[in-house]
Amino acid sequence: MGSATTHALEASAAALASATVDLDTARELFAAAGAAGDSPALSGALADHAAEPAARASLVGTVFGPLSPAAREILATIAEQRWSRAADLVAGIEEIAIRATATAESADVEAELFQVTRVIAQNPELELALGASLGDGAKKGVLIEKVLGGTVSDGTLLIARSLVQQSRERRVRASLQMAMKVVAAERGKAVATVHTAVSLSGAQRDRLAASLTRSYGTPVTINEVVDPDVVGGIRVQIADDVIDGSISTRLADLRSRLAG
Repeated sequence: MGSATTHALEASAAALASATVDLDTARELFAAAGAAGDSPALSGALADHAAEPAARASLVGTVFGPLSPAAREILATIAEQRWSRAADLVAGIEEIAIRATATAESADVEAELFQVTRVIAQNPELELALGASLGDGAKKGVLIEKVLGGTVSDGTLLIARSLVQQSRERRVRASLQMAMKVVAAERGKAVATVHTAVSLSGAQRDRLAASLTRSYGTPVTINEVVDPDVVGGIRVQIADDVIDGSISTRLADLRSRLAG
């Protein structure tokens, strides 16, 4: 990610923080991301460094006039920023839409998104259907809604449906994991994925979360994956860090040393 995009995202997030948004606002922002992603001409014009920021903001009013004032104001701020690439602007709108959902939805969206990734991981045919590059986006949206209907909050469903409809050549689970991190960040948290051979007890989860919170200086949410291949111990991934205390890894290390 270029430095220009980093600064643009910060300014866009600040605009969101100063706005009053609900799930309808988030839905409008996702729609705007889809429109920009589907039209290279539009995304290119909104990210055109040669055009004045005011002109790019004015284009938002022209193209997205029917949207709510809150959505238009946020999009205008996004368009006024300097993005490294037009694709970064599209991704930026999508990220702000996810953050808006996290702001508007009271449910535990991070945990629900994690469960969605597990459902997809356990159903290869579903993952193939949702990830097909030539698949119809609207049909993918209907499919994920049928699979998740009634089991997750409106906010989680909005994120999942929007991401599978606008895959932009991304793997569906990777998109959902990205969204999970964005939601956690918007709520001032970090997400740790814990692989363990057997389920952790409530007390173990609490101790692990407390330990990681102390280490990282931010509240940590635990997402647990029961994986028999771990054999014993646990493997924790948080952001780009991996803490591997599993027996399977120690055995693999030992075999490697013996073979060397």
